[in-house]
Amino acid sequence: MPAQGKHRRSPSTSLRRGLAAVTAGGAVLALPVIGATSAFAAPAPAAAPQQAVAPASVSAQVNSAVQDAPAQHSVAAGETLSKIAREYSVSGGWEKLYEGNRKIVGENPDLIHPGIKLTLGTKAAKASPSTARGAEADRADRSERINAAPVAKAAPAAEKAVTYTNDLDGWIKESLAVMAEQGIPGTYEGIHRNIMRESSGNPAAINNWDSNAVKGTPSKGLLQVIDPTFQAYHVPGTSTDSYDPVANITAACNYAADRYGSIDNVFGAY
Repeated sequence: MPAQGKHRRSPSTSLRRGLAAVTAGGAVLALPVIGATSAFAAPAPAAAPQQAVAPASVSAQVNSAVQDAPAQHSVAAGETLSKIAREYSVSGGWEKLYEGNRKIVGENPDLIHPGIKLTLGTKAAKASPSTARGAEADRADRSERINAAPVAKAAPAAEKAVTYTNDLDGWIKESLAVMAEQGIPGTYEGIHRNIMRESSGNPAAINNWDSNAVKGTPSKGLLQVIDPTFQAYHVPGTSTDSYDPVANITAACNYAADRYGSIDNVFGAY
C-alpha cells in the first residue's frame, strides 16, 4: 500500500495593515483585511483506490481442468472387473475398465490375478475459491457488454412415461432399463437365450428335483435363481419376490456379472 503524502500548509499572504484614519471623532485604527488570495487551499481529496480487476487469464485457468494422476485399485482375491467397476462407478462398466487395463489383465477378462493394479481413470482438480471468484467477475463483465435482451427458452417438454408389455419381451426390456441405471452389463440376446434354456419363458417355473431342491433351496423363475442368490444380488427398486419376472432377471444378471462378467458369457448351468 503506498504511503500517504504529507501536505505542507501554504504560508498565508501578508496581511494588509490598516492605516490610522483621522476623523472628526478621533483617531480610528483600521482593522486588518485578509486578501482573497490569503485563504488556505483545501487539501485535494485522496484518489480512491482502484478496484482490482481479475486478469483475463483467470477464466482460462478455470476452463482448463488440471488432471490428477490416474486412480488405481489393487485387485484382491475373489474380485471381478464388474464388481470393481460398480464399486468405483466406472463410466462404461467393466468393459471400459477391461479396455483400459487389457495389457495387464490379459485376453481373459474373467481371470484377474490378485495383486495387479488396475487404472480406474482420472479426475479433474477443483478450482481454488479465488480462481472461481475471478471467473465469476469475468463472466459478469461479459454479461454487461451484451446489449441484446436474453431470449427466453422454451420450457422442456414433459418426458413421456415408458411402458412395457406384460410378456417376456416387456420383462426383458424393463430389466435392461434397470440394469442400465445400475451399471449391470447384459444384452437382450444374452438374457433371452438363457431364459429359454432355464425356464422356456415361464416365470413360475421351479426345479424340485436337483441338488439345490434337495437342500431346500429350489431354483425359481425365468432364470432359475435360488433364494440365497436372489437375496444376495437383489437389485434395489425391483420386487423382493423371486418369482417376479423383472426382479428375477435383474438379480440373475447381477449375479452373472459378478461371477462371469456378464449374462452374455453364460452358455450353460451357472
